[in-house]
Amino acid sequence: MTAPTPSSTRVDVAIQGIRLLDAPVARRAGAGPSDDGHVLLDGVGAAIPLNPRSPYSVRGGKLLLDGADTGMGVEAVRRPRFYDLTTADGVPYDQIARLHSANVLATTVVQTCVRYDEPERCRFCAIEESLRAGATVAVKTPAQIAEVALAAHELDGITQVVMTTGTSNGRDRGATHLARCVRAVHAVLPDLPVQVQCEPPGDLATITELHDAGARSIGIHVESLDDEVRRRWMPGKGAVPMAEYRAAWAEAVRVFGWNEVSTYLLVGLGEDPDELVAGAEELIAMGVYPFVVPFRPLAGTLATDVDLVGAPDPRVVGSVTTRVAAALRRAGMAGAAQSAGCAACGACSALSCEGA
Repeated sequence: MTAPTPSSTRVDVAIQGIRLLDAPVARRAGAGPSDDGHVLLDGVGAAIPLNPRSPYSVRGGKLLLDGADTGMGVEAVRRPRFYDLTTADGVPYDQIARLHSANVLATTVVQTCVRYDEPERCRFCAIEESLRAGATVAVKTPAQIAEVALAAHELDGITQVVMTTGTSNGRDRGATHLARCVRAVHAVLPDLPVQVQCEPPGDLATITELHDAGARSIGIHVESLDDEVRRRWMPGKGAVPMAEYRAAWAEAVRVFGWNEVSTYLLVGLGEDPDELVAGAEELIAMGVYPFVVPFRPLAGTLATDVDLVGAPDPRVVGSVTTRVAAALRRAGMAGAAQSAGCAACGACSALSCEGA
């Protein structure tokens, strides 16, 4: 029997999770792709589902599979000091932005989405659940985000910021407020890399506005390249034609540069694996980094473990990850080479274990 590799173990853990009793930095509900605890696996940041039924556990700083040592070390990310502070207008800092992995500050600048009501709602998304639970505020102001970013940088050494947004009714789909927030952070921390994430804006000039505000990378997330899968999983967002995504990616590469543009591709929504890999290769040829992430049903979403297709087969996720990573290496693209963002962090994917 072939011994599991760090990459295959990382993929399996990403799907089955860890029985981790203490995860000081964790995410419950939100835009996805999973409820998770943030840990260091052999010193590398990873966002891992917290699953009390997982065969993986932790003892003495070691990752165990059914009680056997996998050879990988595990350390929970410590609670950041900025979580103990409150903004000048009385909002707890952790309701404005959260620590992701060990050194990434992430915020959803608008915690509502025009597509959140059925039948348009993305079935994997829980963006408004943390708002309903009182864990965040609906709209973060540029001043609030800048205040929290400065404290997180000074107290906890964050090295990058990720800003995403729920989709608005406007033609910009929320990107204009993102630009305001980026500009505020750039004013107090001009050297701190920022990634923005949004749907393709109706006016592609908005992409230049985001860059001019100070963003250094951008995520325009499609989740699937298969139109049938898109209609099934994200009826509202899936109605945005793929032509709009391609135009936005092309313009973003022109503005932000090669390998500074990324998109999520979720493995396990029912897309044919070979077609997914082929689509990823087309994105790579455009200069867009396909951030391949295993889908896991998220609490508060319209999907459950028994709904739709359930959690993906680890072998499929491993195969797709390995093949996409090989294509990235051939192109000389690496997530770690990006200025900021999910691919630069790498915690939600096993691509970094494959040298991509």
